[in-house]
Amino acid sequence: MDANPAVTYRPLRGGENWLLLEASLGNFNWKVPWFSREQVLARPDLARYTLLEPDRGDFGIVVEQDTEPIGVAWALYLPASAPGYGWVDESTPEFCIWVDEPYRGLGIGRALTQRLLAEARDRAVRRVSLSVDRANLRAKLLYMDLGFAPIPGGELYGVLLWQDPAVRGA
Repeated sequence: MDANPAVTYRPLRGGENWLLLEASLGNFNWKVPWFSREQVLARPDLARYTLLEPDRGDFGIVVEQDTEPIGVAWALYLPASAPGYGWVDESTPEFCIWVDEPYRGLGIGRALTQRLLAEARDRAVRRVSLSVDRANLRAKLLYMDLGFAPIPGGELYGVLLWQDPAVRGA
């Protein structure tokens, strides 16, 4: 599962919203620079991805190199009143992931996703959703390789759903 022995993984902490802002900014601007930090924070549909709320069940994994974060994967339980782009329902957390550009293509994104899904299983979370830009074929193929599948009605925002294979097969 480890992409690189020189990196370490640890749980995302509740006070690390600064990291989620950086990660969200990187995700929203993956193709071209659309949004500034201020714009992300000013838009509720974007700002919701920058707030980890452990009390509602949110969780995540940080990957570091030399104690510096180089990637993060997180899952948010968003309410029906403020759904995300990959929202399915209130009991299905929405998954987000970001790896800093110099570290992409090294297997870190795959390892982060696997670790987040393992954490989901440990927490008895049986479904995780996400949204992927249809132009981001590389990411979509990675997610599908790890068990995510498109859901009917989710085409506009590229919604994919992972279901725990242990539960699916039962």
